[in-house]
Amino acid sequence: MKIVECESREEGEVVIDGINTYNDSQTDRILSFVHEKIRLVAKNDHNEVIGGIFGDIGYYAGFKISTLWVHEAYRGKGVGSDLLKEAEIKAKELGAILAMLDTFSFQAEEFYIKNGYEVYGKIDNYPKSNQSYTFLKKSL
Repeated sequence: MKIVECESREEGEVVIDGINTYNDSQTDRILSFVHEKIRLVAKNDHNEVIGGIFGDIGYYAGFKISTLWVHEAYRGKGVGSDLLKEAEIKAKELGAILAMLDTFSFQAEEFYIKNGYEVYGKIDNYPKSNQSYTFLKKSL
């Protein structure tokens, strides 16, 4: 056996098909699609991107938020909350029943809590001794 970099889309699909086949043998899918992407950006009056939110919905109806960013000049003005709410609406329209994400203590834990998310896990002292890595969720 040898372990190497995945060299093609086809090789990657073998892995994805394998896990999907196994998962399907264990439980039923909630949604018919495998993954649906949500990619939203906020723009200012000059059509410049000032923020965005990216995530994916899987067939178990979970919306996994991977990225939410707002330009420093627009933080605290509701841009992040608006992006989050719009993404949640879109995810729910696509069938999602749960939103989930992770964040560092130096990022936006309190922001997500203020927007209705609840902490379900935390790794203390990561990446530094006075910081933490937090997992949050919200029913949609």
